[in-house]
Amino acid sequence: MTTFFVSRHPGAIEWSARKQLAVGRFVRHLDVAGIAAGDVVIGTLPVHMAGEVCARGADYLHLALELPAAARGRELDADELERYGARLEHMRVKRAC
Repeated sequence: MTTFFVSRHPGAIEWSARKQLAVGRFVRHLDVAGIAAGDVVIGTLPVHMAGEVCARGADYLHLALELPAAARGRELDADELERYGARLEHMRVKRAC
């Protein structure tokens, strides 16, 4: 079992360190084919990828935050992530049809 943290953002990686998350691998891009049952994937994946992660029997923890329009489109540091309520939300994504 491996915990993957998927992000290309230094602020998110710093935030994860502050939270003392037990991450086995930090990756900039997730190859879903490498995910196995029992793995944990943390990040902000597109919904179709999150669904594939869940279909493989892994857990998906979404890095959620309340981002105001003025903060979109730029790099956020760990302090800003905290200010915008960054948290991990356990998601179960399943294709409906």
